[in-house]
Amino acid sequence: MTTVEAPRQAESTAVEHFDVLIVGAGISGVGGAYHLTKQRPGTSFVVLEGLDSFGGTWWMHRYPGIRSDSDLHTFGYRFKPWVGPPIATAEEILSYMGEVIDENDLAPHIRYNHRISSAKWSSDDCRWTIEATHTDPETGAEESKRFTANFLWMCQGYYRHSEGYTPEWEGMDDYLGEIVHPQTWPEDIELAGKRVVVIGSGATAATLVPNIADDCEHVTILQRSPTYFRPGRNAVDLAETLRELDVDEEWIHEIVRRKMNHDGAVFTKRSFEEPEVVKRELLDAVRQHLPEGYDMETHFTPRYRPWRQRIAFVPDADLFKGISSGKASVVTDEIERFTPRGIMTKSGEELEADIIVTATGFNMNVMGDIAFERDGEPVDFHDTVTYRGMMFTGVPNMLWVFGYFRASWTLRADLLADFVCRLLAHMEARDARRVDVRLRPEDEDMELLPWIDTENFNPGYLLRALDLLPMRGDKPEWQHTQDYWNEKDWIPAIDLDGPEFVYR
Repeated sequence: MTTVEAPRQAESTAVEHFDVLIVGAGISGVGGAYHLTKQRPGTSFVVLEGLDSFGGTWWMHRYPGIRSDSDLHTFGYRFKPWVGPPIATAEEILSYMGEVIDENDLAPHIRYNHRISSAKWSSDDCRWTIEATHTDPETGAEESKRFTANFLWMCQGYYRHSEGYTPEWEGMDDYLGEIVHPQTWPEDIELAGKRVVVIGSGATAATLVPNIADDCEHVTILQRSPTYFRPGRNAVDLAETLRELDVDEEWIHEIVRRKMNHDGAVFTKRSFEEPEVVKRELLDAVRQHLPEGYDMETHFTPRYRPWRQRIAFVPDADLFKGISSGKASVVTDEIERFTPRGIMTKSGEELEADIIVTATGFNMNVMGDIAFERDGEPVDFHDTVTYRGMMFTGVPNMLWVFGYFRASWTLRADLLADFVCRLLAHMEARDARRVDVRLRPEDEDMELLPWIDTENFNPGYLLRALDLLPMRGDKPEWQHTQDYWNEKDWIPAIDLDGPEFVYR
């Protein structure tokens, strides 16, 4: 018998210190690195990334057709024009991010294959100590690394890369076919001539199905309940017109970005003020791409008002074209159990499948599954109150980037990068080594509520993680409002000498 030894973990005695440590080299971390170099030249910083390249979601996800569900004119950075189609593939997004890294010489600041296990704050030293494990991509050998930093910038995203969320259904062990989650899509999967059932009705299912339908014998979407979609042409007429007029790409980027943000804000407002009208518009847009007499009520009419969950854009209506062609179909039912041949629904129908894809969402990893301590005591973020969804009571010198649900993530990443740079400059001017946020006297009796108003927005991944997330208050300062249209003015105007900030 051959014994395979596990890679040995070496101990590193050297400790590297930086002014700022950024966690994650995804869209937020790369953007943060850019803003530090431009707004805070001379600030020492490092970006630690657990994966072996930049990109986060766009590097990790490899399922067919993986693409953005936000337009790239707003999902792209404000400082670099996006010149491609508004809904972009992962490859296009990675190429764009790579250009940002190359054009701004960010690569020397990024350390890949560094998985952080703990972050410990010392009030005596006014700094964070970060323990990480570096894995050699060639040999698999592991080495412990230690860093210290004055400020911790959490840009790691909000879901666990290593595993997606798949519910436990009765009979799964009896199923003789292959069960796959899109988040861990196998490179060697064989779809040709196979019957595939995709469980789920969100953006992942809407992306995956049209991209595998032509390869499979048939694809069935099995959904417990419908969701809202917005079909449309994968282009922005305004951008095309401005290019025809030879307008500079930087101008086009700014104009189209403002237009897309304005339209998004108007649509969101209408979804609250006239939900039935918006619902009818969304359903009519889908109906025109489906066969005459298709059962819209059962398969594409959600039970909730628009924008209580994300609305996925379907470029060029490719999902509905697949349904119209007969290559794909939709079953709206609940799962009773798995069978050796497929899935038995609660209505008694058996869906036979060679492959079952569980496009059932992801697991949140609040603060990157990192063990936090403050002066030797564990930090439970659920016991903290969030300041504008980015800082937390009782946790000094740290900011968390959490983007928008109803607008592009990067809009907030850019806003918060400006705030970090302004905060660091303010601390320097005050000769302060530490900043905390605290409830003001007028906030002491404020009601504390879950991180998100579930009547306002309630996707499953958030509901499953509410006991891990910080609390919010009933005032805008103590919550993540999800309101870019106001935050673009509010956040730059924050009074850094306000009573909610304590400097030492």
